[in-house]
Amino acid sequence: MPFSQGGPHEVSNGILLRSDFHRLLDAGYITITPEYRVEVSKKLKEDFANGKTYYPYHGKPLIVLPESPDERPLKDYLIWHNENVFNG
Repeated sequence: MPFSQGGPHEVSNGILLRSDFHRLLDAGYITITPEYRVEVSKKLKEDFANGKTYYPYHGKPLIVLPESPDERPLKDYLIWHNENVFNG
């Protein structure tokens, strides 16, 4: 949840991604499920006639996830992103 929309400035409200993935996340073309899996929107292909680089990640778990649950993205914030930003 963006800080500008009331999200806390805490580790549990962040996620470490490559910059291209992060731009797509912010734009709603990808999301991370509460199970920490990548979901890629069909809108990516519809809007840009592209996405070949990203669709192989669809349904795959995050490659790197902190061992400590306290350092992982809070599932409530992931759900918020899925419901409010993702263009699934």
